Amino acid sequence: METLPIIYLAYMFVSIYFLSLFLLLYRRNRKELFKYPESKKQYSISVIVPAFNEEKTIKNTVLAILNAGYENLEEVLVIDDGSTDNTLKISRMLEKKYSKVKVYTKKNEGSKAAPLNFGLVKAKAELVAVVDADSYPTKGSFGKMIGFFDDDKVGAVTCVFSPRNRNKFFEKLQVIEYNIIAFTRKLLDYVDAIYVTPGPLALYRKSALKEIGGFDPNNMTEDIEATWHLTYAGYTRRMCLATHATTTVPNKFKAWYNQRKRWNIGGLQCISKYKKCFLTKGMLGFFILPFFMLQLFLGLLGLSIFVYLITTRVLRNYVFAKYSISVGTPLLTMNDFFVTPSFLNYLGIILFIAGVIFTLLALFVMKERILKKQNFFNIFFYSLVYLAIYPFIMIVALYHFFRGTGKWR
Repeated sequence: METLPIIYLAYMFVSIYFLSLFLLLYRRNRKELFKYPESKKQYSISVIVPAFNEEKTIKNTVLAILNAGYENLEEVLVIDDGSTDNTLKISRMLEKKYSKVKVYTKKNEGSKAAPLNFGLVKAKAELVAVVDADSYPTKGSFGKMIGFFDDDKVGAVTCVFSPRNRNKFFEKLQVIEYNIIAFTRKLLDYVDAIYVTPGPLALYRKSALKEIGGFDPNNMTEDIEATWHLTYAGYTRRMCLATHATTTVPNKFKAWYNQRKRWNIGGLQCISKYKKCFLTKGMLGFFILPFFMLQLFLGLLGLSIFVYLITTRVLRNYVFAKYSISVGTPLLTMNDFFVTPSFLNYLGIILFIAGVIFTLLALFVMKERILKKQNFFNIFFYSLVYLAIYPFIMIVALYHFFRGTGKWR
């Protein structure tokens, strides 16, 4: 048997395996997805908002935090990370108006982790929330997340993130993506496999963060690294599907591309840092690390197979055409108009259809009425084109990772 079919079958097997796993987790837990534990304690919360040149959004972000309705909000720490616009000026105005707002300035060190660690030192509360300066927690969000911390083993809690800007076609594609991410992340919660608590809104046990030494300033995805570090230290991570924060997503390709490239480089940095745990350290080594690696590289493998098939087909046709002309045989016959079906072709079609069905299921479960707003062209384009861009971004990320030339901004 040729090598390519074996690789292709392995690719299909892994894809179908994880798709089946998600469907089984959904079937088993579908009635519990939106439930969350009621807290027996009113934990104090310090909110850290790292800000660099966020003059357009910082005010609404701080107001959203203050208006989230959590009574035991201790403070909102705005850490201006060397902004060159009016971010600091606006923040100072908010500090004068609201007693819970405290503004600090620091020199930019080229990473998001640095202002977060600065805020962690200043934070007084038992729990620490991280909110990006272009994100907006909804009313009741903190109250629905804190109940998970009644379990002393919980180190971090995340929630749903929804694009705030969703009118342009490119933004609508990200609405689809963010809903699928939220749905699958909740399913991973049931097997203790949450591997990231992203910046738009994450709630941490401060003592747990201090135990792991805070956020890693050398990692471009400090949220993934902190989550893996918490997992390594024995803490669980939870996902609350019952609440959300809105966040500003890129509306131009270049900004989107740079963001995804940074995510991929940071992911590679995490794999490099924790590679020693592979198949040796609980859920981190036996599931999260293999799953994360497959998630990053599966698309790259698919692209490699596609490029190989196209290249060999072109070369074969070139050689055939060259010798056909020299001996005077026809270049095109009726047989060329027929496509010979194969088991592998059918598998590829089935996998694509299954992926589209899973996308529709995720959008239906998330109850955002997105199916009424999104036409099927958007969903088809997302499945066929949008996701196909990711392997190319991974190639660029690998280049920068091995050269050590990646930058946070």
